Amino acid sequence: MLLVAGCGADPEPPALRGSAWTPSAVKTTGDALHSANVKHLANVPSEAPLDGPQSWSTDLAFQDDHVFVGNFDGFTVLDVSNPARPAVVSRVLCPGEQNDVSVSGNLLFLSVDTPRSGPECAGGLREEDEGEEGRSGGWEGIRIFDITDKAHPRFVSAVATECGSHTHTLVPGRDKDTLYLYVSSAGPVPGEPTCPGPHNNFSVVEVPTGDPAAARVVSQPVLSVEEPREGGCHDITAYPEKDLAAAACFGDGVLLDISDRVNPKVIQHVRDKENFSIWHSATFDNAATKVVFSDELGGGMSATCDSETPRNHGANAVYDLGEDRRLTLRGYFKIPREQERDENCVAHNGALLPVPGRDIMVQSWYQGGVSVWDFTDAAAPREIGFFERGPVDAAAGSWSAYYYNGHIYSSDITRGLDVLRIDDPLTDPAKKVTTKTLNAQTQVSYPE
Repeated sequence: MLLVAGCGADPEPPALRGSAWTPSAVKTTGDALHSANVKHLANVPSEAPLDGPQSWSTDLAFQDDHVFVGNFDGFTVLDVSNPARPAVVSRVLCPGEQNDVSVSGNLLFLSVDTPRSGPECAGGLREEDEGEEGRSGGWEGIRIFDITDKAHPRFVSAVATECGSHTHTLVPGRDKDTLYLYVSSAGPVPGEPTCPGPHNNFSVVEVPTGDPAAARVVSQPVLSVEEPREGGCHDITAYPEKDLAAAACFGDGVLLDISDRVNPKVIQHVRDKENFSIWHSATFDNAATKVVFSDELGGGMSATCDSETPRNHGANAVYDLGEDRRLTLRGYFKIPREQERDENCVAHNGALLPVPGRDIMVQSWYQGGVSVWDFTDAAAPREIGFFERGPVDAAAGSWSAYYYNGHIYSSDITRGLDVLRIDDPLTDPAKKVTTKTLNAQTQVSYPE
């Protein structure tokens, strides 16, 4: 890895000048570098049965003193009551890419977006040579587990969704007895019975919390009528208190009114054809006056943080969200550390730190590591701190990074769970805020 003031060979556009400064680096044990205000507290490596050749760690969810780590081959439950000494509670073998995870009460949900022979954990990849019956019987969608006993999670049921579930977002219903999942997936796939065209929608799954086995798809909101499109969405972030959601779809960002949870309505589409390739995810600021969209240029497999890639490609775009509920582009942010040309690096999963009066995110960048950055000034965002490891000759790095009750948790694709702490005057107020649950795609306000 290289440390430089910027990642672009050409002069930076005005909207990027605020991100051209990088905190000084400190060498730590092994091959890691981090800013002086970030400390690496712990690592929990992947272990059997989640240690196969593509047992990649994926997204994270939090509840009380537990963190749930998705994995292409299942999920892990850890006790983080002592963040410096995480303890594995259980590892569940349940293959199904990507197995993005979320939790609510005694329920855990996994996203599966590769057709399998059946919804149960024992269901293998569907074989194309199984004959006509096999080809028509593929399953992909949402798996549901009961986690009342976290040492022994129990598969409860599953819901098939069109084109499967790449990611999903929990949205609480108007009463405590109902929960909704907004299911995002790519598509269509020609000739694939689970993913027919045109797939200009996402799925809404209704879950009766007292009877999760009765969960079902209740609607498939269309993303655009006036401009026919295909591709679905990659990720949806909901802010239920504001009755808003921001969807990162394949080709554009979409602002949604979710006051009717079952029938969300499109407010606005935003496009950035010059700079954005794959609209990957979205994050509101606490006041819902800004939205950060990220671009996963290269699908996470490419080196887009090198000197040959413009600094507003594979980056974040910061939009103002006005009182008229219209989005206006203000600036871009990309990590200011140039990576080597074989390091997969691009903007990926992150969420807010609960800092009153400021807009600060922590975010993963694959082999670019974990970045903490401030977008209070939307036109001139800048990095506050970082942690990253040296190059790996494979797809690797931080998939998801979130702040939870005083610490940063990073899901590293190949190295398991990392626990970090940031000590900085800008972020220290976040340590006073505690919560009992965090699903990053379901935003909950914190006191200003």
